[in-house]
Amino acid sequence: MTYVVTDNCIRCKYTDCVEVCPVDCFYVGDTMLVINPDECIDCGVCEPECPAEAIKADTEPALNGWLALNAKYSAIWPNISEKLDPLADAAEWDGRSGKLEVVFGVSDPAAA
Repeated sequence: MTYVVTDNCIRCKYTDCVEVCPVDCFYVGDTMLVINPDECIDCGVCEPECPAEAIKADTEPALNGWLALNAKYSAIWPNISEKLDPLADAAEWDGRSGKLEVVFGVSDPAAA
């Protein structure tokens, strides 16, 4: 098991989760964070820290695409280990549906 960042992180990019991660397995892009599934130790401390509730255990149904997206982008994006300010319009995007398609242009996270 590992944890993955899902669609509600897109255009929010809260980094409260980064601050508590004991192994620094978060990576940051322009619009969201991801978790490197090979580095995650499954401790779960990040999940309750996410204000957007965007972090989920990969055992939840239908998260395989998000696992693939997290693996792909954690290999490309830089590591982040300190809390930063969220995006300026994070509150407007928090909870909005269809963010994956708006930002990445796809409806399947595995295709992003």
